Order: sequence, then C-alpha cells, then structure tokens
Amino acid sequence: MVSAWQSSIADSLAQLKQEKIAVLYGGNSAEREVSLNSGQAIAKGLEQAGFDVVLIDTKFVPLTDLLSKKVKRVFIALHGRGGEDGCVQGALEYLGIPYTGSNVLGSSLSMDKVRSKQIFKACGLPTAAFAVVNKADFAQLSLANILADLGGRVMVKPANEGSSIGMAQAQTVEQLHNALIEAFGFDQQVLLEAWIDGPEYTVAILGDQALPVIHMETPHEFYDYEAKYQSTSTQYHCPCDLSERDENELKTLSVKAFNATGARGWGRVDIMRNNKGEWQILEVNTVPGMTETSLVPKAAKVFGLNFSELVTQILRLSVKE
Repeated sequence: MVSAWQSSIADSLAQLKQEKIAVLYGGNSAEREVSLNSGQAIAKGLEQAGFDVVLIDTKFVPLTDLLSKKVKRVFIALHGRGGEDGCVQGALEYLGIPYTGSNVLGSSLSMDKVRSKQIFKACGLPTAAFAVVNKADFAQLSLANILADLGGRVMVKPANEGSSIGMAQAQTVEQLHNALIEAFGFDQQVLLEAWIDGPEYTVAILGDQALPVIHMETPHEFYDYEAKYQSTSTQYHCPCDLSERDENELKTLSVKAFNATGARGWGRVDIMRNNKGEWQILEVNTVPGMTETSLVPKAAKVFGLNFSELVTQILRLSVKE
C-alpha cells in the first residue's frame, strides 16, 4: 500500500524531471575552485537520477540567460560571496525561478559570522566569547586588551568568507596585528573568537532532519583550508566517537542553530566541544561543499542515502509544500 505522503513525493519528483534544472557553480568568490568541483559532482548526481541538467558558471554567464535557456529551477552550488550570502537568491527570486536551500535572509545571516554569532548569543545558544574589529577603527584599538579579554588566544575570521579562507590563530599582539591585516584583505569586518581547545564536529541538516554526526581530526593547528581540501592526514569519523545521548544532544543543538539564522532546506552546522565538555557553535553553512567526498555526502551515506539520492532530496526540498 502506497501512502499519500509517498505518492506526493513520487508526483513531485516526476514533475521535477519534466523541468530543466540549472546547476549554478564557479562564480567569482575565493571559493571558486571548490564550487567548480561541487557543481560538477551535483550535475552528475542529478543526471544519474534522470533529471534534465545544465551546468552554468556564473563567472561567464549572466543570470538573465536562465530565462532564455528555459530553466525552471536552480540547484545552487556556489560557495562564498555572491552565491551563499543571499545575492544570487535575491536575483533568482526577482526572476521568479525557484532554487535550492536557504532564502535571502537565511543565506545572508548564516554567511555573516558576526551576525550569526550575535544571533546565537541572543537565542541563548552556546558559542565562544568573541569581539568584532572593524577596519575603519582598527588603528585606535588596544589589541592587548582584546586579547586578554578573550583569554589570551583567539581565532581571527573574516566576517564573510568560508572554507577557512583568511583565518588564523593569534596569541601575541604581533600575531593578532598581522592576522588582522591579512583578514582585512578579505573583509572590512573581522570576528575574533576565543580559542577553543577540543574536538570539532559537523552536523549535516536535510530538511528538518539532522544526519549522523562527523568528527574531524587533523594534525594541523585547526581545521584550515589545507586540512579540508588538500591534506591526506585529515580523518573523518562517522559514526563518531560520541555516546548516543551526546550525539542526540548535538543534533538537537545543530537544528536549533540552523533554524536560528533562518537557514532552510539543507546545510551544515560546525560545532566544537571545549575542554569543559561544553558545546560551542561555530557557524552555519547554507551551501557546503558537495563533492562525493565532502562532509554532507559522508553523513548522508551513513544515513542511507547515496550521492544521487542526496542531491535528489535537496532538489525536492526546493518545491514549496
């Protein structure tokens, strides 16, 4: 007996397979190379599932071409600025083309590390102590006082970059000064976050479901760009090393953080656990990496979804219920 819910899913998938789907990838952000890999993998997965797919690199093709190409729906595989910050989402809404993932507000708030930290704090969600430094008043600040207020060691993060781009750790005034100069090359506003000693975890979100938790281990000082995309020494544990109770607690917290920034559809929440055993939310990612070896597909595989099934489900979630 096929339930009404299962019948509805089958009907929506059948309808989606009648549409031309554009996978937007590439773009102009600092994460362009990662996006190119994600877009190619997503397009392949959708084609294997029977969808009519066209790959569009937004660095070279204007979004208005979507109309002349008769595109009916978009799978966003753009990472970083222009693709993950609400810009392309707003353009697609203006063009009247449905798309995967979070809307304009959810994308913008999740991408902005400063605003999302402020939201976590306002919602009573656990996150490390932090300070915000603006490039305009940088010269007048006492870096020694800021460093002392945050425990003597900090992570320096450009407010609107992903993939750990522009990030560095600092535990002296000189290191902090140099790290800020580097970060200001990417953004006018920089987040300083108290250093967290402890393991790092990530939780993929699919609809309203938290997928199995992944624990990342790296010999690097932190989970930086090289550890994410280039190193062969980074280890991923899924199932992870948490008790059932702790994993369920982490999943619940991740869903709360995801909802707090207005994120929708799918994404990923990064969290660490400090040496006191306390969870510390780092950030919400609304368009995380999507190669077949990326974190969300790893969690989906343990959950029981192969890559093609995963991208199909993400696409189906773009249909308004």
